[in-house]
Amino acid sequence: MHPAILLRRTKRSAHLSVGFAVGIATLAGALGVALYGPYRDTLKQPIFAGSPAVGYIFERKEHLAFGAILFAWAGTVAYLGARQGGSPHEPLRKAAHWAFIASAGFALLSAVMGTIVASYKTF
Repeated sequence: MHPAILLRRTKRSAHLSVGFAVGIATLAGALGVALYGPYRDTLKQPIFAGSPAVGYIFERKEHLAFGAILFAWAGTVAYLGARQGGSPHEPLRKAAHWAFIASAGFALLSAVMGTIVASYKTF
């Protein structure tokens, strides 16, 4: 959410915030990919057998997490593109702002859904 707050003003610089935001989102996604194999082998079937609704929540959580990473990268690309100057500077900065808002929203929903699943069953 930090880059979204900083980029409300289109003239403000947010290099470090944008870099950390996309880096943390990408790292979290990579860790999720690394955990997916053990999850699929150990927990997926028992979760779906015990509560299909919780199983579907986990599946949707994965999609939202991917969306959070995608929007973080889209915001980063828009931010970097706006740094090049020229006439599209203002629209690209606004696009970066809105992309980081979307990324934060998707990440928050994904975290809430992940907490629901973890409270139901974990490793």
